[in-house]
Amino acid sequence: MAAAGDGPWLDEAAGRLVRPFTVSNGRTRPSVALDLLSQVRTTGTTPPGHLGPEHAQALDLCRSPVPVAEVAAHLKLPAVVTKVLLSDLVDCGALTTKPPEYQHNPTDRALLEAVLDGLRRQL
Repeated sequence: MAAAGDGPWLDEAAGRLVRPFTVSNGRTRPSVALDLLSQVRTTGTTPPGHLGPEHAQALDLCRSPVPVAEVAAHLKLPAVVTKVLLSDLVDCGALTTKPPEYQHNPTDRALLEAVLDGLRRQL
């Protein structure tokens, strides 16, 4: 029996109870090379076996092409953990990837202006 005045041990300020690397079973390297700007999208294939909640959330987010960085932001997970989760989904055929378009010129002015415009719209 809890002592008087003892509140619940969890509240909204506590944040995530599971450490991010627990989500990826401690793996820190994705099996597929993914850049933060790589686009991922569902293929329509149902992954075999049971998915964790983060895998299911990632699939939900990827119904239309979305960059890896955006998936990480929505999942509130570090990028490396998100890359591992997404590579799991690529490995089982549930996701497809497209490399970033800037591969040959990462400082392309048009790309930088598009990023700046996107940031301005968010603010």
